[in-house]
Amino acid sequence: MATLKEGDKAPDFTAKDQNGKTVSLADYKGKNVILYFYPKDDTPGCTAESCSFRDNYQSLLSKGFEVIGVSTDDEKSHKKFETKYSLPFTLIADNDQQIVEAYGVWAEKNMYGKKYMGTVRTTFIIDGNGVISHIISKVDTQNSSQQVLDLVK
Repeated sequence: MATLKEGDKAPDFTAKDQNGKTVSLADYKGKNVILYFYPKDDTPGCTAESCSFRDNYQSLLSKGFEVIGVSTDDEKSHKKFETKYSLPFTLIADNDQQIVEAYGVWAEKNMYGKKYMGTVRTTFIIDGNGVISHIISKVDTQNSSQQVLDLVK
């Protein structure tokens, strides 16, 4: 598993979004990207996090950011999630765990004594040159967009 740090080049990826369109990080060259990894569509924490980005989307755009959400759910699940909560940004389907592995956020988790592999909620802020400028590993799901805005004032 990769261990990325601020100042590292963000791993490129190519995958399908909620509309079946192929998307690469390289498509965003020259733009600042908020790449947020979340465990599962339509769960309470992930919904709060995604809606925080939705509610502040215009502020983020005005500061030059693009928002991309990534989970291991499939395109169909992402489309339902996007539609249900009117999410205005790209959701990447990482079915084969290639992206979560590349970013080092696929790890063993423990819930109620049961161990399993899953996505560790993490947000990467990537500059226009594809370099990771910030990593938020303690994501406040209710205020995830504000955490980003506080870092990039």
